[in-house]
Amino acid sequence: MKFSPLVERIGGEGADAWLTHYDASAALERGEDVIILSVGDPDLETPPAVVAKAIERIQAGDTHYCPAAGRDAIRTTIAAFHEKRTGQSTRLENVVYLSGAQNALFVASMCIAGPGDEIISFDPMYPTYPATLQASGARMIRAPTNGNFRPDVAALAALVNEHTRAIVWATPNNPSGVILNESELGVIGRLAEQHDLWLISDEVYAGLAPGGHIPGLAARIPERVITLGSLSKSHAMTGWRAGWLVGPRELAAHAEALVMCMLFGLPGFIQEAAITALSIAPEAERRIRDYCESRRARMVSGLAETPRIRCVVPEAGMFMLVDVRGTGLTGYEFMRELYKSQRVSVLDGAAFGRETGGFVRVCFATDEGSVDEGCKRIRRFCTQLDDRQV
Repeated sequence: MKFSPLVERIGGEGADAWLTHYDASAALERGEDVIILSVGDPDLETPPAVVAKAIERIQAGDTHYCPAAGRDAIRTTIAAFHEKRTGQSTRLENVVYLSGAQNALFVASMCIAGPGDEIISFDPMYPTYPATLQASGARMIRAPTNGNFRPDVAALAALVNEHTRAIVWATPNNPSGVILNESELGVIGRLAEQHDLWLISDEVYAGLAPGGHIPGLAARIPERVITLGSLSKSHAMTGWRAGWLVGPRELAAHAEALVMCMLFGLPGFIQEAAITALSIAPEAERRIRDYCESRRARMVSGLAETPRIRCVVPEAGMFMLVDVRGTGLTGYEFMRELYKSQRVSVLDGAAFGRETGGFVRVCFATDEGSVDEGCKRIRRFCTQLDDRQV
């Protein structure tokens, strides 16, 4: 039987990088002694007020169809939240409520590009970006970063051509934790205006940045910027699938038409719970920031002086890149050997791009015992490698 060319574009890259995580998750289900540091799903509960609102609305019978773009109430709430964070004047007509930021990125990319077009994104990037950005038939171009994983803006400018339709980035970045600064964003904004480009800013981790604030372009060139957001990380609501996009009204109208084909509306009781979540956003974001800052410091301390590796401390987020090139192993080999030897699951940096091929990504957003024990086992593994190679 024949399939559409789409199946090749959505196949994704670096699928093998997740094998260790899947093995570890299955082992944990069996009650085995494993430490999982390979996924960003913190051991925090969704705020009780959010859970209570969802239960209340389910019991009230709020389980029927909803408007495709989301109810006016949630869109208005998101608009106010976005305006407060970015300074961009925003109304509900600029907002489409979606099933998480991943869904929002897919919808945005489908609405702005197609076969023959190119979309630029910075390497390293989250592993689903290539398939998501190329689903429309567009080609994704990887823009390099420098040694500190900051955008190489000179190289970016050289990649823009007549086929370029958009530049996409995440700030804070996953996996590097880099927050784009005003200077970098200024170059990106000028390129967009010179070449008539869309800009997609994935701000899922914005609430985890210091003070919950990040530089942005939405208020400066709102006609070009599509902002993606979500409650997954800020409110420990990964399984609720509550996210959105904010952009020009015409873009939002096209996005609504697309989600009519895809989703035909999302659960009303979750939309009402999301309104409650946004009403307590400052408190919820402060909780996750404090949590991540504490765990990050704990992991950096726990891995200090470990032979042959180097931690790249992030500006924000739930993850840290660890340079393992000094071990003589690739990121993939380090990941597999570490799990085999110590039963600790991390993620091969190559899953995020060429720039991180000699790294692994470690998640510190977990309980303190797992952080401490994970660091202990990583130190033991690296010390054993050091002993073997002396």
